[in-house]
Amino acid sequence: MKILAIESSCDETAAAVVEDGRRVISSIVASQVEEHRLYGGVVPEIASRRHAEAIVPVVSQALEQAKLSLSEIDAIAVTHAPGLIGALLVGVNFAKGLSLSSGIPLVPTHHLRSHIASNYISNPTLEPPFMCLVASGGHSHIVLVEDYTKMKIIGRTRDDAAGEAFDKAARTMGMPYPGGIELDKVAEGGDPLAFKLPRPVVHDAPYDFSFSGLKTAVINLLHNAAQKGEELDKRDVCASFRYAVVDCLSTNFIKAAEDHNMKKLVIAGGVSANSLLRKTLSEESKKRGMDFYMPEKHLCGDNAAMVGSQGYYEFLSGNIAGADLNAYATMSIE
Repeated sequence: MKILAIESSCDETAAAVVEDGRRVISSIVASQVEEHRLYGGVVPEIASRRHAEAIVPVVSQALEQAKLSLSEIDAIAVTHAPGLIGALLVGVNFAKGLSLSSGIPLVPTHHLRSHIASNYISNPTLEPPFMCLVASGGHSHIVLVEDYTKMKIIGRTRDDAAGEAFDKAARTMGMPYPGGIELDKVAEGGDPLAFKLPRPVVHDAPYDFSFSGLKTAVINLLHNAAQKGEELDKRDVCASFRYAVVDCLSTNFIKAAEDHNMKKLVIAGGVSANSLLRKTLSEESKKRGMDFYMPEKHLCGDNAAMVGSQGYYEFLSGNIAGADLNAYATMSIE
């Protein structure tokens, strides 16, 4: 079964053709990063306009790369939530028009479910149930994946997401957007124990995260040093902050897996590309006799291949939309 997938939830316009949820036949991503870098982050209005400009050529390229015509496509999957509402609407309305004009079934797909599904592409033998850490610029969740379309949130951030904390700390240090990637690189040359940073704990919810205080702590560290005319080693600051964030993520994630007797650990989302997080969870899971899965780095960011993978399982479960499909800025993964 061949799925044409469309993704436009933030600042990447993407399309892909995926077969049976596991094999990527084609994948095209048009990134807006360079333009948004001028403003230090994503500007929603600009993102929406660029999606409108890029969606036709991107979808055409995906079909062309797959050497398929639209008539050979079995279903159209599109990200309809969550994300920037204007950006989502571009993809949703294009997909609806394509479905209506061709008679091909339309499959609404959740963005975070798609991130989890990126692992089905990178790890063809992976099957639910498993515990998944979904960490990105806008989300930090621990999710019990009971089946391909049945999921339960075990823990979540109470304030900032991990990726958001990385980006804001990086911006304070003068790094270009997206700062989390640059911070990860700089941290490789630093001492993770150089600065003692807090590990926020949510006392009434042992699996929940809170990154706001940690983010503020590193920003205050930098500002106080600047006011005193002191110059901190950027590598050490990055390494210490990265270590603190990864410590929070991995500690709660491992605890959730152990408490729920889950032997399969999975990570997904933009932050799953973080080198220390990948290394830490790989080592910790091995110590405990758990199986650990992660997506290939090129599938960690937003792409349509992951939408095609999840769309396949949504289609099998009967999740088919009509012409009244809408986009939503927020929606639970459950």
